[in-house]
Amino acid sequence: MADAQTSTDTIAVSPETRNKDRGVVVANQWKLMWRKFRKHRLAMIGGIATIGLYLVVLFVEFLAPFPPDAYAANFTYAPPQTLHLFDNTPEGLRFQPYVNGYIVEIDYNAGRRNFVIDPETKYPVGFFVQGEPYRLLGLIEMDIHLIGPINQGDPMYLAGADRLGRDMLSRTIYGTRVSMTVGLIGVTFSLFFGILFGGISGYFGGVTDNFIQRMIEFLQSIPSIPLWIGLAAAIPAAVPPVQVYFMITLILALFSWTGLARVVRGRFIALKTEDFVKAARIDGCSSLRIIFRHMVPSFTSHIIAVVTLAIPGMILAETALSFLGVGLRPPVVSWGVLLQEAQNVRSLSQAPWLFLPGLYVVIAVLALNFLGDGLRDAADPYT
Repeated sequence: MADAQTSTDTIAVSPETRNKDRGVVVANQWKLMWRKFRKHRLAMIGGIATIGLYLVVLFVEFLAPFPPDAYAANFTYAPPQTLHLFDNTPEGLRFQPYVNGYIVEIDYNAGRRNFVIDPETKYPVGFFVQGEPYRLLGLIEMDIHLIGPINQGDPMYLAGADRLGRDMLSRTIYGTRVSMTVGLIGVTFSLFFGILFGGISGYFGGVTDNFIQRMIEFLQSIPSIPLWIGLAAAIPAAVPPVQVYFMITLILALFSWTGLARVVRGRFIALKTEDFVKAARIDGCSSLRIIFRHMVPSFTSHIIAVVTLAIPGMILAETALSFLGVGLRPPVVSWGVLLQEAQNVRSLSQAPWLFLPGLYVVIAVLALNFLGDGLRDAADPYT
């Protein structure tokens, strides 16, 4: 009897344990992906940074202290100011943000002005201050900025100024919207063409597959940068900036879908003999419906990983084209356009803060690569 009781106690399982085990068994693909993804620390950091960058894209006007075209001729190439959060007052140390002013020294030998920080001059800075009016998300009329000088007209260049006295921090924040969305929109086009041609190639096979694969090989054999430069240079200078933006996006997407198409083709070759595909075909579903409704969703996680890894390439391509002067052009503000300001010796020696957009490019590319690596590993949670 005692042995039987012991055996029963051994076999008995608590409801909590049973529910926990059942939860692991019935976890869907996305839940398993998330469990594996969150263990990848670099991917989590990259994901947080990527979300932060796209939040900047949404709230550019609120985050930027000044409009991108606001200039002050008296502060050309003004160096960055340090933001002091606390100030010594007669009442003691208090939270009172400020920046120091400048002392201008004329270098007659070099024929230029030099700015020196003046510790005796203090310009008060505030958070959530009134500034230039704007439309938040293009809808809400506002004039509140996250940070800015309390007295409008006071110089505040937390990241320095360019050759026209424009605030580099504000212009870099505005450039985030263009550079990050160029990659996103370009990858959207690439995703469509990659799934379409890759799916048709893998699903039908035969002559269709051979034709599409030879076309892909031809496109991949063409040097990307010279081709992009040639196509971008063909855009007339009189074309409005918005149209140039979409044309550059299409140019970047035109030849970037081939890698994804190869991945999709391989997946379709493996899936087209599966039972659920045969059942859909017998049920009378069209080929396009089978491709987009039944086959593509079965490896969506892999597509997300590939797309995430493709966005950095788009950002770098736009930056390179704009830096060379054949991509986006002023008055459009992008990271590549801003880096054109750094194409001279003076920037290297006396105005290194003009390379700030390059730092943003590095952060964005690293963040997206870390995120893509994590998604690629998590896409197969059973490994």
